Amino acid sequence: MQTDKRILDDLARLASGTLGAFSGLKAETEAFIRDQLERILSRMDLVRRDEFEAIKAMAAKAREENDSLSRRLAILEASPEKSSKPGENKKPSKPAP
Repeated sequence: MQTDKRILDDLARLASGTLGAFSGLKAETEAFIRDQLERILSRMDLVRRDEFEAIKAMAAKAREENDSLSRRLAILEASPEKSSKPGENKKPSKPAP
């Protein structure tokens, strides 16, 4: 009976040691993969998230300003010109780029 208990204790120690080794292996593997991915991503020309958000906000603001100026231009083009005299030739407008 005493030998059975000793065998079970040895098996339990062996199992816990094996689990400890696997958890250490898991941590090392994760660290290795993380390092490899960071090295690969650093070689790529990727933009950081905060830079992307800043450019996105700038583009939205520019789009709003463009829409506002387009509406203003349409209003100005629709209104009669006060500065032109009767019989005076108007300047041709430039085509939009």
